[in-house]
Amino acid sequence: MKKTLLLAVLLCCSYAQAAVIWQDYRVSYLSGDHYRLGDNNRDIYTFEHAAATSWGDSFFFLDHIRPDQGDLSNYAEWAPRWSFSKLGLADTKWGLISDVGVATTVEMSNSATHLLYGLGLNLDVPLFRYLQVNLYRRHNDGRSDNWQTTITWGLPFTLGEQEFLYDGFIDWASGKDHYRANLNMTSQFKWLLSKPLNIKDKIYLGFEYVLWLNKFGVRDQPTVRSDEYNLNLLLKWHF
Repeated sequence: MKKTLLLAVLLCCSYAQAAVIWQDYRVSYLSGDHYRLGDNNRDIYTFEHAAATSWGDSFFFLDHIRPDQGDLSNYAEWAPRWSFSKLGLADTKWGLISDVGVATTVEMSNSATHLLYGLGLNLDVPLFRYLQVNLYRRHNDGRSDNWQTTITWGLPFTLGEQEFLYDGFIDWASGKDHYRANLNMTSQFKWLLSKPLNIKDKIYLGFEYVLWLNKFGVRDQPTVRSDEYNLNLLLKWHF
């Protein structure tokens, strides 16, 4: 825990000294009824902040989770990454790789705080707005450390005069002791609703689909169903 708090302080100091190149604030609403490990029916309100800075990039989100039954809860992640090229440490362009750097993530829930650290890669692939691969070592609260690979992407496209965005992430985490290897693929298919309505801010309407095998490292079995296949209604506002 002390290491996590120390890193959080260092990250805050670094971010405070950064020049922000661009930033984007978002709020979204999700509603679904196929969640696992808890109440099946949940509404989730999410705040997000994404930014490119003079030292790299940063992504933060906070989920406020409201189940039909049970306690309210919150979950947050902050994922700052330091770019070798922006810091002038190395020329990182090679093939499809457009940048390399140090990737970190802090996962914060009501019960635990986990710290991830490792190598981040930006890939330059045609049609994609961004495609990133992060290779992490997980420093976990309350259980053994393990490994994780995270892939994130954003793929914009148009159909006629309408604009769409398909984005999301894939997390694969290794197993250790009683914690099972698990795969979480969460993606969002969104239509830019604000364009035909002539609204200045970007407002998206669509859905989020979650495929999560062995959710939270819990083995799926007849008595405890942890494999999640979950379609959610989505409304997202960028401002």
